[in-house]
Amino acid sequence: MDLVGACRAFVYVSERGSFTVGAAAARMAQSVASRRVAALERHLGQRLLERSSRAATLTPFGRDMLPLAADLVRLADRLEHEAEAARHRPLRLAVPATCPTGALARLIADARGNGLLLDPRPAAPEERAGLVQSRQVRAALLALPPAEASWTVPLGLAVAHGPESGEGPMYLDTLRPGRADRDRRPRRVWLQAEDDVPHVRDCLVRLRDAVGLRPTQLALASGLAAAAADVLSHGDALLCSPAQARQLGLHWRPLGELAAGLARGYALAAADEADAVRIRESCAAGIARCLGAGAAAGADAAAGADAAAGADAGADADAAAGAGAAADAGVAP
Repeated sequence: MDLVGACRAFVYVSERGSFTVGAAAARMAQSVASRRVAALERHLGQRLLERSSRAATLTPFGRDMLPLAADLVRLADRLEHEAEAARHRPLRLAVPATCPTGALARLIADARGNGLLLDPRPAAPEERAGLVQSRQVRAALLALPPAEASWTVPLGLAVAHGPESGEGPMYLDTLRPGRADRDRRPRRVWLQAEDDVPHVRDCLVRLRDAVGLRPTQLALASGLAAAAADVLSHGDALLCSPAQARQLGLHWRPLGELAAGLARGYALAAADEADAVRIRESCAAGIARCLGAGAAAGADAAAGADAAAGADAGADADAAAGAGAAADAGVAP
């Protein structure tokens, strides 16, 4: 017997005092409502309603059972509502704030085409690690050293004007102030919040000190637009990816002192392995496009391990970022 359906018929008929009106309100045929109430009476062992040609009235047993039957119907309706909402609840993914809006839109659209409702949430590196640990998001792209990453993004310096001959490297020591620059503001290298992580920041601090730049010449940008404006107006340089440089209309050049290059690294962390598998299968190419990335050499191996790391990987990344920020006194605010 369909207990919920029988209780629904009983509740609607009882509240309206009529099989005809109650059945219509419950969106079922009168004959179906009658059969369901009769089946419920047989199941419970006593009559629930007294039937006449004009009305249906509760028996004493029916009055006792009606509140419980109504509760069961309400709970069943709530269960169906919650199940429908859960089926349409998007999978929230914490992503770098550097991801372009257009690329995120394509990522969402591609995921929908693969049956995945994705809700990207831009956040800073340490925030992304915290969000996946606290399960405020179901997955996150964590900032990791390139050797441990599934996606890597090359970093270089974006400047207002390119070199006269090609797009060769830019050497950081060319920013070292000379005697003629004593009374002028020295040119700076602006670091984005996305790159304020140990494997990027500490490398640049060491390079800054090695080539003799002032401490204030490596500075953390308060915002991308302001940093780009300083590049255009003061001749500064912005540490960024080639894709970001193109979006800003700047010239991107690799760092000359770093033969091995400098890069961001990312890996997927998820609290649930099934979520990680769905994201990788549906969105790997779209994520790379959002990051402006190519796959790292160890991408295939990392892809099998990144979700398994899950929240533990997020905790390690969060701790590393926090420790690096606390230890670093070399990047100007």
